[in-house]
Amino acid sequence: MSQISRETALELLKEYVKNENMLKHSYASEAVMRALAARLGGDEDLWGMAGLMHDIDIEVTNADMSVHGIAGAKILDERGYPEEVIDAVRMHNEMSHGLQRSEKFHHALAAGETMTGLITATALVYPDKKLASVKVKSIVKRMKEKAFAASVNRETIMECEKIGIPIDEFASISLEAMKNISSVLGL
Repeated sequence: MSQISRETALELLKEYVKNENMLKHSYASEAVMRALAARLGGDEDLWGMAGLMHDIDIEVTNADMSVHGIAGAKILDERGYPEEVIDAVRMHNEMSHGLQRSEKFHHALAAGETMTGLITATALVYPDKKLASVKVKSIVKRMKEKAFAASVNRETIMECEKIGIPIDEFASISLEAMKNISSVLGL
């Protein structure tokens, strides 16, 4: 991993991302990526950095999926971020470049950051709106309900199978990672 600290990365992220919910999504994605790295033998700092920075360009691109990820990769490249992180940020949105993800790291980021949305939406339907109330079986059940959190791409989440993690385990890893930072997420 490069010499870029998490604090430096957070400063850069907050320079580009002002929406508090997007920042929370970034923190959740970082936590999930760290947990996936631990499970898959990846570099936790590198994977965490990719999770934290993957949506750095979401506001400057106005969430335009034809350029989202490409602009983020450019920002990170200009700041000297590791090539693996830059590639993962570029590849997490296949719509912007027409290439298909093929590396474990890329599948993990795409599936993991997407899963955070489903988990957050699941928590928000509970009376207490807390991650502590969410069960893995509820997440897996919600995966099958296309109308629930309709913007969450289930196919992208299912890329967890391409990295050798079944959906139940993937949901469990992701939920536990998010529970560990629930106070930061406000959930």
